[in-house]
Amino acid sequence: IANRGEIAIRVTRTLRELGIASVAVYSEADRNGLHVMLADEAYHIGPAPSSESYLRIDKIIEVAKKSGAEAIHPGYGFLSESAEFAKAVKEAGLTFIGPTTENIIAMGDKLNSRELMKKAGVPTVPGSPGPVTTVEEAEKEAQRIGFPVIIKASAGGGGKGIRVVHEPKELASSFRACQSEGKNFFRDDRVFIERFIQNPKHIEIQVFGDTHGNVVHLFERECSMQRRPQKLIEESPSISVPDEVRQKMGEVSVTAAKSIQYVGAGTIEFIFDNNTKEFFFMEMNTRLQVEHPVTEMVTGFDLVKEQINVALGNKLSFTQEDIKLKGHAIELRICAEDPKTFIPSPGLIRRCRLPQGPFVRLDNCAYPGYEVPIHYDPMISKMIVWGKDRDQCVKGLQRALAEFMLTGIKSNILLHKNILIHKKFLDGSYTTQFLDNEVAGKKQKELFMFVDEEVFLISAAIEAYNESKSQDVSDVNVASQWKRSGRISALRKF
Repeated sequence: IANRGEIAIRVTRTLRELGIASVAVYSEADRNGLHVMLADEAYHIGPAPSSESYLRIDKIIEVAKKSGAEAIHPGYGFLSESAEFAKAVKEAGLTFIGPTTENIIAMGDKLNSRELMKKAGVPTVPGSPGPVTTVEEAEKEAQRIGFPVIIKASAGGGGKGIRVVHEPKELASSFRACQSEGKNFFRDDRVFIERFIQNPKHIEIQVFGDTHGNVVHLFERECSMQRRPQKLIEESPSISVPDEVRQKMGEVSVTAAKSIQYVGAGTIEFIFDNNTKEFFFMEMNTRLQVEHPVTEMVTGFDLVKEQINVALGNKLSFTQEDIKLKGHAIELRICAEDPKTFIPSPGLIRRCRLPQGPFVRLDNCAYPGYEVPIHYDPMISKMIVWGKDRDQCVKGLQRALAEFMLTGIKSNILLHKNILIHKKFLDGSYTTQFLDNEVAGKKQKELFMFVDEEVFLISAAIEAYNESKSQDVSDVNVASQWKRSGRISALRKF
């Protein structure tokens, strides 16, 4: 499993259910990671920086061979959408649990994928016909398309290399910033320009293909609750998508996947105009998504298990007719970050109370004594709740959030509590601009009205007291299991 954290644990659990041994890899920063403890075997692959560990193709393949592994699951992020990695795995005589190298190449470049989708008859946002190379050309295209526009790095993703431009005076600096981020993060400074859909929703369709030409969709997920612009809350189904549009989006997505002979789990992402109910192709993610659990909860299918089934060369274990939507599911990403500024908050988790109960699923890597590293994405847990309808689902989330407690670090649990009682979330009218508009200036106070000021001050005082305690006073609940094991082993030598 060429990954870390909750997704490595998620894959490990399905492997265990299938009776397949799991091999974890870990960096120096993840030596005490829960994914390391739960796997059947674990191998150290380098220092904390991902460029020296989780992004080292040679080290990961070396571990796979050394351990006798037959296949590699990339998870998401890191090397999951690297055509170079997929090719190297295959050349090493191993099975890559994911799409083909050709699939990754075809959809990894936003400009190329947009042209492929146009040819397949998939609706695309009006924009520049190809890459824009100069500020002058960008200004000309923006005037033709009409403001506001959005500038995107061709190889961008994860919120990097993307800028919304509302006025001509913002264009030059935004254009250069996208070029710079594209070059720094993806080694590709090509950018293109599209019309910016105002107050849009982010709707995506889960697709699955096999090596026998079969492709199905597993309906949609709404991912409009975002910051910077990365997803924070995902749900299925979307209450904004009418049934006839849902059917059309599914059919279009299957057509798109078939047009490139797609294999494995993938996601077609659309910008959705909530006023006209039009949808436009944005990009395709050639991997398992962070938010895949909401689809699993409303369809009843284990997507990781199906990835393995397809990687073995088998046909899909279900047909389109087998896939039915049942109830409603919402996922909250729990991140170690300041709930108001979104600044990461790495550090030691001193106390950790995890939610449980009916219809609550927790994909989690946090525990008391876990040191949240500064080197990686701040997400430490995903809480998914199912309900027979959206109202029941939201109530279940509110109850589960009341149980969720983390101390020692800041987390966005407070932000989630407030979002879940906000009118725009409850009526489903929120868009991708919700957090940008609501968590700013005077509106921030309105969003955080959930917090009782006196309770907040008491909590802050307790936390400050705990952090100021003498360093030589140890907390028995946060002692490293690795250190304890090492001490016991050392004593046995005498």
